[in-house]
Amino acid sequence: SHSLILNQFARIPLQFSTLVQSQKTMTDQSQTDLGLYKPPPTVRGMTELDRAAFSQTVSVPAIRIPTNVLNKAVKSLKKVALQRPGLKRVVEEHSEDGNKDSSEGEHRLLLLDPNSITSADSFGGEEAEALKAYGVPQEIQKYELQLTYENLKSEEILRAVLPEGQDVTSGFSRVGHIAHMNLRDHQLPYRKLIGQVIIDKNPGITCVVNKTNTIDSTYRNFQMEVLAGESNMVAKVRENGVFYEFDFSHVYWNPRLSTEHERIVSLLQRGDTVVDVFAGVGPFAIPAARRGCEVLANDLNPESFRWLQHNAKLNKVDRKITSFNMDGRNFIRGPVEERLPALMKGSQKIHVVMNLPALALEFLDAFRGLLGPEPDQSLDNLPQVHCYGFSKEDDAQRDVVERAEASLKTSLQGQCSVHLVRNVAPNKEMMCVSFTLPRGVLYSTHTKDSGKRLSHLLLSLGSSIKT
Repeated sequence: SHSLILNQFARIPLQFSTLVQSQKTMTDQSQTDLGLYKPPPTVRGMTELDRAAFSQTVSVPAIRIPTNVLNKAVKSLKKVALQRPGLKRVVEEHSEDGNKDSSEGEHRLLLLDPNSITSADSFGGEEAEALKAYGVPQEIQKYELQLTYENLKSEEILRAVLPEGQDVTSGFSRVGHIAHMNLRDHQLPYRKLIGQVIIDKNPGITCVVNKTNTIDSTYRNFQMEVLAGESNMVAKVRENGVFYEFDFSHVYWNPRLSTEHERIVSLLQRGDTVVDVFAGVGPFAIPAARRGCEVLANDLNPESFRWLQHNAKLNKVDRKITSFNMDGRNFIRGPVEERLPALMKGSQKIHVVMNLPALALEFLDAFRGLLGPEPDQSLDNLPQVHCYGFSKEDDAQRDVVERAEASLKTSLQGQCSVHLVRNVAPNKEMMCVSFTLPRGVLYSTHTKDSGKRLSHLLLSLGSSIKT
């Protein structure tokens, strides 16, 4: 049942939610624990992961703290304490022969960050005062620390393996249990190792894929290679409180659009109608239906259409969504045209969402003359359009507006707003232009079917000649 499925979703750990994680290019200036880990030269160029090869002993600063003030002192020194995955910051003392100190139980050692503390004079004013208050001598000693693969960060491992001077890794997006990467050419020989490191260092990720081509504009999916882990591509995602399931290898899903989905849905009121021309698996349609809107949702991709219907049932809004599997223009000139006059007679707003940034602006021409001649009784409830587009121009806002105007063959100056959604790549922005569909576009002598209008005209002329 739907409730059983939702209960199963509720038990999915937080890491299965849609998260966006960015493994940014590392530089020496930004790297924490600089100099603490100097990888063995033997790991450079490694293409098959050998975890044992990364182990080494390093010397780190430490301070001796009485156990009766240990918790308070550690809290005061939190900013300068050593931060390492899977590593204890507080350790037992050992004598020079490697055995436990005879004063065991009375003192412990707090390991410190060698970037912050190099001598007894390195402590800040607040830290020095706290040490004095707790009776802790401001003395630094060295501690021989065994670092293993488990204690290393993914950036350190990859920097040690990849050629010197090269970017460590590009960003990856997390979609449920899947990490989706866009590796660069110089990283490809190491792709299997990179995939395994990503799994090791990110709990909940059990599959790493790399995009091997650009997004296909027809179905908005792309070819991908599994780098590590399982080959299960059916992701379970929670976004803005809504649950989704889909086969990531056959549909389009971008976790970086979560905020934009929420922005558009926040504009909607109960009883509004949402026309989603490129609905995908439902990231606009399903939240809109949950908000109490009636939704017409369309997608050309049969897989997206199938998962859209599945997710509507999963979230118990299938009665609020009428779904279609059509080309966007045919959807506008068919089901939308049929329903629009009746909707425009009402008072509830009509929102048209067109999220296909590569092509959506070109699809605006489908609205020209959609409703034919303007009726005697004018309808004032005109649809609000939210249309997305990519731009590589210096003035991206002006660019998307001009392209929208070219498709509509009308001016939108002073009648639209433009929102920067996100920076997609260097010199490439994703924009959303929102406007009320002009009356002169919907009602026009330029019809969607000039042949049909011409036949009506010829019939009228024929009748006039007869009379």
